Amino acid sequence: MRLRTVLTTKKLFLIYVLGTFVAVTIVIFNLGYWCTSSTDVKMPHDQVYEDSSLIQQSKSLLVLQEHLRQWEINLMATERELKRLHPEHTDSILRKYMSPDLPVIYIITPTYARPVQKAELTRLSHTFMLVRNIHWIVIEDAEKPSDLVRNFLKLSRLKYTHLSIATPSSYKMSSSDPSWRKPRGVLQRNEGIAWLHKNLNQFRDIGVVYFADDDNTYDLQLFEEMRYTQRASVWPVGLVGYLRYESPVLGKNGQVAGWFTYWKPERPFALDMAGFAVNLKLVLQNPAVKFNLNASRGEQESYFLDQLVKLSDLEPKANNCTKILVWHTRTEQANLKNEDKLVAKGLRGSDMAIEV
Repeated sequence: MRLRTVLTTKKLFLIYVLGTFVAVTIVIFNLGYWCTSSTDVKMPHDQVYEDSSLIQQSKSLLVLQEHLRQWEINLMATERELKRLHPEHTDSILRKYMSPDLPVIYIITPTYARPVQKAELTRLSHTFMLVRNIHWIVIEDAEKPSDLVRNFLKLSRLKYTHLSIATPSSYKMSSSDPSWRKPRGVLQRNEGIAWLHKNLNQFRDIGVVYFADDDNTYDLQLFEEMRYTQRASVWPVGLVGYLRYESPVLGKNGQVAGWFTYWKPERPFALDMAGFAVNLKLVLQNPAVKFNLNASRGEQESYFLDQLVKLSDLEPKANNCTKILVWHTRTEQANLKNEDKLVAKGLRGSDMAIEV
């Protein structure tokens, strides 16, 4: 009975894939038909007819695009249902039916030990489980990988790489320091970039690189928007810089012309770490490019991007930077003062063998 259910689900998924293939074929065929030019000389009185025909063709294309969008929504819904009902079979089914040419999103996430670490990673992993073709690179700020993160990743059902590198004590913040006092996650992001150079090939592997902190909140649409980045794509970030959002500002030509931010808008790339993605090939072609532990406050993003792209290279996403698809939420630090109070009263604190 279980095998029959799995096969039925697989057939359902195959129907969606075949349907998508048919829809794409129709679009390609019609585009070819529409773009075919005639060698006949057009007379002026034909112009009204041509304009009407072009309008009708544009409407038809919009209808086909909407059909494709609906097929994509159905595919994602089916994939989620597969993961819910048959997590042990989902990867094999997707490998069989999904295109191997779908660009991989390499997500680099620095993390460090703290009471809310596992909770943060759990929330983040549940988002990533709904995204196709990702490789999660998690780098701990520690001398060696911890059992907590190692065991967590083993159970995550995600394709991942687990690394670690410790930040020098002189660069580490105390619990009372504001978040901007010292750079965080610099060496960890660089370690993730180094892994890309050691394990991937610019002539074989296709994808995009994104730096996703473990305390942010991400809309699923963000990942599909960044997946086909040609050089570097950008978008707004919500709840950052003591503003409702920070965002690229577009000029009349639709290209990035500046930045909406309070802090140093004159920076070359005045955006948040969560507000951009870079094509994998571009990263692999530039092995010397990385973040700088000694960069000034708010300059990490500019330091990194300035080595790879120009302002005119940036590709605005999120409906021309008018939609918020990622939020710099930050979880409140856990206050565990009553643990010490219990011990001071001669009572036992919580069981340290229970992982939080």
